[in-house]
Amino acid sequence: MPKITILDPQTANLIAAGEVVERPSSVVKELVENSIDAGAKRIVIDIEEGGLASISVSDDGCGMTGEDLVLAFQRHATSKITCSHDLRRIETLGFRGEALPSIASISRMSVTTRMHGDLKGSRATIEGGKIVAVEPAGCPAGTTVLVKNLFFNTPARRKAMKSPSSEGSLCGELVSRLALARPDIRYEMKIRGRRVFYSPGSGRLLDAVTAVYGKQLAKEMLPVSSAEPGISLTGLTGKPSLSRSSRSHITITINGRYVRCPVITAAIEEAYRFLLPQGRRPVTVLALTVDPELLDVNVHPAKLEVKLLEEKKLPTW
Repeated sequence: MPKITILDPQTANLIAAGEVVERPSSVVKELVENSIDAGAKRIVIDIEEGGLASISVSDDGCGMTGEDLVLAFQRHATSKITCSHDLRRIETLGFRGEALPSIASISRMSVTTRMHGDLKGSRATIEGGKIVAVEPAGCPAGTTVLVKNLFFNTPARRKAMKSPSSEGSLCGELVSRLALARPDIRYEMKIRGRRVFYSPGSGRLLDAVTAVYGKQLAKEMLPVSSAEPGISLTGLTGKPSLSRSSRSHITITINGRYVRCPVITAAIEEAYRFLLPQGRRPVTVLALTVDPELLDVNVHPAKLEVKLLEEKKLPTW
């Protein structure tokens, strides 16, 4: 029996990366959620080769100081919680402090950032999880993260990726979901600098739905709303004439977080059971606002699933 040892930080980060970073779209999700938590109102995503060659996420959020920039690459370093009590009431999209070091451990990364009001910013360069340079930088207020050569040091994971076009489509689908989750933020997605998606950030869900699905589909959507103590719901749902063969057009957000929630998905499908032919699914965008103390967002490594602690309180829609 081998002796028990403590893993070195680089190996630990690679293991964490395997949970957090499944593919390029996982990187886009983590970086965009960091931008949202930073208060960004404009986020630009630019990818090359489906995100495997490079992913750039730029925002106009609060930015970081040079000292915080260095700390951000330590595991479990976060500005979003300070103690275990905070886990009972998570009100940010990220909180574990694993995303940046996990992504940095399997890529070549640079982060350029400046706080509003500061005269100059800072840039950190990281390769395989190791900080190789930190220097002053002229840059706009906010943060730009550039991730290159994703999975360069984990060849088995890179070989498991789909084609660049397929990986790019997954990135685009994710950005669309994020735009539906936060219609108050202006999203712009580019491929090699050419814009392929734009959501205006007007704050109106109908505008975001139009940007994602087009005007014709948006015209077939109807507003829905409901409220109970501790939970409320707003959104748009399609007329029975509007349906799909899969659940790809069912988008659920909880407290601004795009999630998969089987309980809510089942409730949506039950509501349409006698309205749609068998095997057809509705087009629905629902935004739930739930008391954070009734929600466990810490049940999935990539925070894609949540658990409602009191499912009985779900209203009957």
